[in-house]
This record gives sequence, structure tokens and C-alpha cells, in this order.
Amino acid sequence: MNHALHDLLIREMTPADCRPVAEIRVGGWRTAYAGLVPRSYLDAMDVDEDTEKRRVMLSKADNPVVNVIAERAGQVIGWAAYGPYRDGEVRTADAELYAIYIRPGHFGTGVGTALLRASAERCAAAGHGRMLLWVLKGNTRARRFYEHHGFTADGAEEPFEAHGVEVPEVRYVRELGR
Repeated sequence: MNHALHDLLIREMTPADCRPVAEIRVGGWRTAYAGLVPRSYLDAMDVDEDTEKRRVMLSKADNPVVNVIAERAGQVIGWAAYGPYRDGEVRTADAELYAIYIRPGHFGTGVGTALLRASAERCAAAGHGRMLLWVLKGNTRARRFYEHHGFTADGAEEPFEAHGVEVPEVRYVRELGR
């Protein structure tokens, strides 16, 4: 699929986007994290539950998380979420890219780059000096993507627990241009 980026729309997520975003997120986890996260954890992910979770989060007036979607020809093909960096329960002056997922069949078409660029530009415009993110240590495709876009691993590592298994994550950081 060779699409030009001029037909790609990046916009804020609406309640109508919650189901396609949940499909992309659950599918993204099952594709990208197979062999890295326990199969039982991936199999337990549910699109209906995830859709409802997205709707609830989107409806919270004080939610600092911004959700943006990539749309082409009326189809939601990507999603990113960002907001203040979370250091435990404390939100810092830095920004954090919480998630970026692309619908299978649209990898390598510039959708991820467009979502990342839009997120970083919005965070810089909001006054954040840096953007941080966490990525699974074993997710070499994602790590290469972030490195290609100027992110570097800063040495911080933390596992998250998935069905009793500790899955290591590494933190990446990038200065945001003013």
C-alpha cells in the first residue's frame, strides 16, 4: 500500500473512534508483543472491554491524556496518546508518549511518523522540553522506529507485570524543538 501522506488526516479522537482504536490497540499488542508477553495475557485482551475503557477515559473532563487518530479515506488506521510524563503518581514537566499503534497493513506508510510528529509538535507547543516513552526491551521494530526519529534509550529500565511474568521495558527520551 503506497499512499501519499497528503490524504492522511491527523485529528483528535472522538467517542465514535473508540472501537476502531480498541481494535488497533488489541491487534497491535497481539502482533507486536507475541513472544514477548505471555500468550494468556494477549488472549485475555478484549476489544469490547477496551472500547469501553477508551470511552470512559475520553469522557473524563480532567483527563490530561490527549488521543489523536490517523484517518485515511474515512478509516481509522492509527492512534497515539500522549500527555504529562508520569513518574510514579507524579506528573512532571516532560511529555510522555503513552502509545502509538498502526492498523496492520499500514506499517511503513508514514502513518506512525505522522502521528509521532503531530504528538511531538503539540507537546513542544504546550511547553514540554522533552518527550519520554517506554517500549518493550524486546520490541526491536519499535525501538528502531523511535531511534530513527531521534529518541535515545536513557538507561532506565522497568518491568511491567503480565500474568505473573515480568516484561522488561526501556525508557527513551528526545528533546523537543521549541
